[in-house]
Amino acid sequence: MKRLSFLMAIMLLVANGFAQVIPLKYGDFETYTDREVKESGVIGGKLKHIYVWGPNEKIPADKLAPYPYSSKTIWSSSNVYAKVMGITKASYSVFPEKRDSSNCVRLETRLETIKVLGLINVAVLVSGSIFTGETYEPIKSPDDPYSNLSFGIPFTKKPKTLVLDYKCKISPNNYVQKCTGFNSSRIDGVMDKAEIWLYLQKRWEDKDGNIHALRVGTVRKQLEKDELEWNNQARFDIHYGDISKTDYYKDYMHLNGPYRAKNSKGKVVPIIEEGWGGENDQPTHMILMFTAGNHGAFIGTVGNTLWIDNVGFEY
Repeated sequence: MKRLSFLMAIMLLVANGFAQVIPLKYGDFETYTDREVKESGVIGGKLKHIYVWGPNEKIPADKLAPYPYSSKTIWSSSNVYAKVMGITKASYSVFPEKRDSSNCVRLETRLETIKVLGLINVAVLVSGSIFTGETYEPIKSPDDPYSNLSFGIPFTKKPKTLVLDYKCKISPNNYVQKCTGFNSSRIDGVMDKAEIWLYLQKRWEDKDGNIHALRVGTVRKQLEKDELEWNNQARFDIHYGDISKTDYYKDYMHLNGPYRAKNSKGKVVPIIEEGWGGENDQPTHMILMFTAGNHGAFIGTVGNTLWIDNVGFEY
């Protein structure tokens, strides 16, 4: 029996060209920290739960504090603890979900509302997202949300393929909502898509604290329609070097975006992508992100949902 199992393992290795999938830490989404947040009485005073994918822990509301992401996990998300004008609020759009006998992660686009004295006076649209990096809490203002995020973690390898399980539910609407708090509007002629994306960057910092980078490797996949059955071990080849002249390239893969990182001076600054890396460039950082919407902060379609599980790299 052992000999048969061994032969089957050898056959599997041969079939896969001796490829090896290395899981990312906490990329199976089995364990998570449950953080309790007691919201302020003026907005109802409810006990809410926000989740971080890392050690299996529970933090009660009376121990609530900014979460030490970089010392606990590689993952942050759109789940945050906010304290705006003295009002404590939990915002959550990413959830653990049972998948047979294990867990996965569910990302939703939701409308977060704040009610004061029973009246709705603030509504913010949040696309559920999870990414490698950290969030600086408490969030003190909805203005410039990217100023509270540091995208990417140290990473120096050059894998061939991003591997993961996913499924999605995507609205066919040809319009999106924009809800920034006190203002709401509809944008026609565009749809909201879930996204899977990976940027491998070679970063450096100048004397003034500006962070520069070359884009060494790229994966970016937009999901435009329902895929309600699990796509197990879906593979996305990582494209290295200048992809701007290749068939793979799409406009949304362009250099530079809203992502930022904390510099050596402790300040969150834009990551300036100066160009495409060459074949001999080694990455220093990895930004990996999964999101239920592709339009950024405050814009999307309520109900879009993306499920992710078993994330790793094939070498």
